[in-house]
Amino acid sequence: MSIEPTDEQLAALVERDGGGPINMLNLLKFKDLATYPDGSDADLSGRDAYLRYGVKVAELITALGGAFVFSSEANTLVVGQSDLDWDMVVIVNYPSVQAFLEMTESQAYQDLYVHREAGLESQILLQC
Repeated sequence: MSIEPTDEQLAALVERDGGGPINMLNLLKFKDLATYPDGSDADLSGRDAYLRYGVKVAELITALGGAFVFSSEANTLVVGQSDLDWDMVVIVNYPSVQAFLEMTESQAYQDLYVHREAGLESQILLQC
């Protein structure tokens, strides 16, 4: 599973941009233990590594005029024919596709990305 968008997915996001605010639905699956490239924090849970990223990214989102709409543990599969594959659900509002892209390309975001990679096993990100 992936934690990175493909070039085609990013192109589709830009192509379908309606010019207004967007919401991003995040389905998150954490690693049992964080895996930092330098081997540090080997006893840290994937969830805790991801939260290091999430707390600081929340500041970036707020600074650009966005907001967290909803966040919760995923706890019970009610409809579907599979196991509950996700640990957390998060919905984030951004003022625009452009604001989202500018944030993810910023140096401040790139500096935090190591925590995201260390903690996240897989993700689905849907623009709604």
